[in-house]
Amino acid sequence: MFDSLTNRLGDIFGRLKSKGRLSETQINDVLEEVRTALLEADVNLQVAKDFQRNVRARCLSAEVHKALNPAQQVIKSVNEELVSILGGEALTISYADKPPTVVLLAGLQGVGKTTNAVKLAKWFKSQGRNPLLIGADLQRPAAVEQLRTLANQIDVPVFSQGSDPVMVAAKGIKEAKATGRDVVICDTAGRLTIDEEMMQQLRQISDSVEPHYTFLVIDAMTGQEALNVAESFHNQLELDAMVITKLDGDARGGAALSAKSVVGKPIAFASIGEKLEDFEQFHPDRLASRILGMGDVLTLIEKAEDAFDEEEAKKATQKLISGQFTLEDFLEQMQQLKKMGPLENIVGMMPDLPPGADPSDVDESRLARMEAIITSMTVEERNNPTVIDGSRRSRIAKGSGTSVQEVSSLLKQFKEIKRMMKGAVKPRRKNKRKGSKKRKKGNPSSREKQKNQFEISQSETSDEFDLSEFGTFSN
Repeated sequence: MFDSLTNRLGDIFGRLKSKGRLSETQINDVLEEVRTALLEADVNLQVAKDFQRNVRARCLSAEVHKALNPAQQVIKSVNEELVSILGGEALTISYADKPPTVVLLAGLQGVGKTTNAVKLAKWFKSQGRNPLLIGADLQRPAAVEQLRTLANQIDVPVFSQGSDPVMVAAKGIKEAKATGRDVVICDTAGRLTIDEEMMQQLRQISDSVEPHYTFLVIDAMTGQEALNVAESFHNQLELDAMVITKLDGDARGGAALSAKSVVGKPIAFASIGEKLEDFEQFHPDRLASRILGMGDVLTLIEKAEDAFDEEEAKKATQKLISGQFTLEDFLEQMQQLKKMGPLENIVGMMPDLPPGADPSDVDESRLARMEAIITSMTVEERNNPTVIDGSRRSRIAKGSGTSVQEVSSLLKQFKEIKRMMKGAVKPRRKNKRKGSKKRKKGNPSSREKQKNQFEISQSETSDEFDLSEFGTFSN
């Protein structure tokens, strides 16, 4: 969503790298360009003006870090202000002393309330909670059925009845208490536009369930109109936070950047895809880093921890180092990688991508083709690829819907990976000469220092991950 803004800011900051110092006039010119970039990204006009003024004050302050070059000075100030307008810190969810903790979801029809209610329930489950979903959207046909279908995928119960929405919500709270559920998420009805009937029903539901949190679900694709909707809901319900959806879309993203400043309430969660796992707690500092092209290592690590089993990962690493890593193991690792979400998003979180690199250029179908090739092999072929001759390659290609060249390319890459990893870690030899004096511990010779440095550089080099097969990352 923020690719265009990231590229614009990258061009602006790139031109500063050759400058020794920045005058006040130059800073003003740079920030004028930054403001234009924000406006083109559909950021609210007043938010863009405030942003420009605050960054200018930071850059011209007397306590500017003298060690920073001009580009770093401006980037640091822009990053700090981006974090500020996005909300500063991630919202911390506090749980009720007397369960259940009640979350009420509101929003217009079509923004994804029902899907995100289930995504939110999945998130609460990951925090060790036992949520219950209430289907109080009795207006949209099959809304409750959609809620049940999605909730079944994460094994979370749904309470709903074909009666009055206010009564359903109240009974749902009683059901949660009776069944020991400590979190309740209430999905409500929406309209295509705001009307008094919808607002009246929401107020009645809110009065009956007494929510600890009222979250407004807004669609990032609707731009500035989403902010007008948020203000209207806030005036009626006193929102606690927002859930922003479709943050993975190709819209300009100004609503996400303006929401906190305009509405005065933080963004609590963000939906970054269609799958139930494509949902994460909103961290302003991490999004600011992504917008400035600095990656998001913390989110990347969290996703890896969720997707990969620690013990299995250790076993796979040992197999890879010892040369016992098979195509079967490789297939398992690819399937684990897919659990982390779209490959485009993963690459976008990586810091220090080459200039001109565009995560959207990543060819995710490459993983699917590789998976198809391996699954078309026999167990013997996966464990011992050397038995794959010309006729077997032809059979595998036909079975996977790929070409013989692709099969050969995969086998060649796999062989090269095994060779590199096996050679990256070599056993150390203990050479003790007769009559040599023992060196004091912690005082290695210059030759040992060189050897240790070489081993460190070897292991660091072996950790590089080649993404060239998935897309073009060069100018």
